[in-house]
Amino acid sequence: MTTTAATRQEERTAESELPGLMARYQQGEAAAIEELVRRLSPPLLRFFSFSQVSMAEAEDLLQDCWLRIHRSRQTYRASEPVLPWIFAIARHTRLDGHRRRQRRMSREVLVADPPENPSTLPETRGDVSDDLVNMLGQLPESQREVILMLKVSGMSLEEVARATSSSVGAIKQKAHRAYSKLRELLAKEQ
Repeated sequence: MTTTAATRQEERTAESELPGLMARYQQGEAAAIEELVRRLSPPLLRFFSFSQVSMAEAEDLLQDCWLRIHRSRQTYRASEPVLPWIFAIARHTRLDGHRRRQRRMSREVLVADPPENPSTLPETRGDVSDDLVNMLGQLPESQREVILMLKVSGMSLEEVARATSSSVGAIKQKAHRAYSKLRELLAKEQ
């Protein structure tokens, strides 16, 4: 088995444990939520950090997301996969955060000489290059969201469809359009 295949197998094994952890969390087991937070916070933080917000805002969105997960934990059904349920909550958290930022920005008053603005993108994203971050930033929000869920978080088409309340066909179409746009951007750079 190749390294990639072995890694994928480990990820599937880890994902198969999530429904059990979620069921234990619903019953109030503290160790279960600690394990869920440990396993799912990194992909959720990556999901939020690609929303063109500062790393501090991405971390705030992550905390807000976990609070929402905690409040709605009883709505999870053990027969369903965990990742689409979690990422649906994350998606709504991110959308609500965007709306809050828009409202706040509409009320802000500009001053004559504003101080230098910090970068709106996180400075480091692990092994993701700045070029990729810039290219993803040029995609429409719905396409970027699909690419992040499919490729960064490793979700299946069906899981992304559930998380976004879309059909699998719509997800395929968004992914295809995003790939085409990314190929165009790569061709322009070369």
